Amino acid sequence: MQFEMGDKVFLKVSLTKGLSRFGVKGKLRPRFRGPYEILEKICSVAYRLALPPNFGNVHNVFHVSQLRKYVFNPKHVVHQEEIEVEADMNYEERPEMILDRKIQKLRNKSISLVKVQWRHHGREEATWELANKMREKYPELFSEVRKFRDEIYFQGES
Repeated sequence: MQFEMGDKVFLKVSLTKGLSRFGVKGKLRPRFRGPYEILEKICSVAYRLALPPNFGNVHNVFHVSQLRKYVFNPKHVVHQEEIEVEADMNYEERPEMILDRKIQKLRNKSISLVKVQWRHHGREEATWELANKMREKYPELFSEVRKFRDEIYFQGES
């Protein structure tokens, strides 16, 4: 295989190279890491890679047999939304929408809960919150129609 300067490649992880200490051990250990950029071609079978600083004492020149060509895929690009950070380096999580409702029955009372999807998080990270606390703090999540329906649905709310 031949690579050009600036190409991206995956690096084969082997026990002897000292790269196996990063990540999972055993059968589930990834066989290749990367992609890493080729900085220069040393000879026809050796290439210098741009390795991250956490690789420490690992030499950055590798034989072509340890490399696999990286083919760009738009699914590999991670899009990250802007997060508003306050002066003291904090930010407030804001709810996006209510996904579900339920009443948790205890021995002598019932608690109404809502499943909330938070901004900058996916559905799989939604959390169950107390409905009355969410209604107090974020009334915009509960429209007038929803409020009427919730009052009927959550009659046992404490």
